[in-house]
Amino acid sequence: MGARVEAIDLWHSYGEGWVLKGVSLRANCGEFVCIRGPSGAGKTTLLSILGLLIRPVRGEVWIEGERVDNLGGGRRAELRRRDIGFVFQLHNLVPTLTVLENVELPLAMLGVGRGERRRAAIEMLKRYGLGGLEDRLPHTLSAGERQRVAVIRALIKRPKLVLADEPTANLDDENARLVLEDLREACREMGATVVLTTTDMQASFPSTREYLLRGGVLRELR
Repeated sequence: MGARVEAIDLWHSYGEGWVLKGVSLRANCGEFVCIRGPSGAGKTTLLSILGLLIRPVRGEVWIEGERVDNLGGGRRAELRRRDIGFVFQLHNLVPTLTVLENVELPLAMLGVGRGERRRAAIEMLKRYGLGGLEDRLPHTLSAGERQRVAVIRALIKRPKLVLADEPTANLDDENARLVLEDLREACREMGATVVLTTTDMQASFPSTREYLLRGGVLRELR
């Protein structure tokens, strides 16, 4: 089941000027939310706050009715490890681990036994059409394959919230379509809430709610 997420009046700065200026956002359970905006608009900062990687200077973040922006470091880390999956613009796969080991990693961090997590990783790779890549290292994969492995790694623990920061930015049209289909499947089959950012102002995304972030100011498009 996905997570209900709400951000209220978020302000953030890295020292010179405001990156976010009173941003408020909501995503209901199982929604696919798209945040469009140019580079430098604050999209990565917003996802980092929603994902409990950084704290806002001002404002509140609520997940499943619990205020989370002011939690201690241990509780924030627990929520990230258990309930939040991240997909980055650069895949961030561990270069010295095989595809299978990379996909297993979130389950290992949750303490899942080796046999169980290996079976789950093999099943996920087959389910998303990447069976047969288990023993490959990331540098031997295409850009599209690497990004799809990163998506599977984010989904394997069945997170309530998936945060995808420009996941299609470096992909051709076909691989971008496959990555978006993988994320839409997470909404449809797992019930996950997906929040995705993009600089593409025209492309069609399988979103149920859309926002525009420009100059640190967010407005809802639909």
